[in-house]
Amino acid sequence: MIRHCVEESNVDGDMSVVDPTKIRHVTVAGGRIALLSGLIDPASHLNLDLPDHRATICIIAERFAVGAEVKMDSDGLVFATVPRSLYGHYGHLDYTQRLVDMIKAVDTNQEKRKQASKQERAATRSRKKASIERENKK
Repeated sequence: MIRHCVEESNVDGDMSVVDPTKIRHVTVAGGRIALLSGLIDPASHLNLDLPDHRATICIIAERFAVGAEVKMDSDGLVFATVPRSLYGHYGHLDYTQRLVDMIKAVDTNQEKRKQASKQERAATRSRKKASIERENKK
């Protein structure tokens, strides 16, 4: 499951997030960060004019790194809250369109990586073939 997450250093003694612009999306497996994204977009996550996807609670990680431990107690994940005073009015935005654009960008990046990998494999095969041909000429 994807969660909003903050670093432990960004949580005060009252379990409140200090700087919500430093929240990230993460996935957790086995009490550790398995995947880590970039920082949230305040216009979608801290926007009083957009109630559908606010970052209201966050799990707490020791640091932002794959493999970093997340805080847990006997009940499960430990959460910090984002104080209402840290939200702002950013106006309306088309969250659905932003999501569609993000998915397209991810797909494009994955396709570029596939093409680069395919080209690298072809170049490696070509180098191996040339090396074998040189050895056979000796």
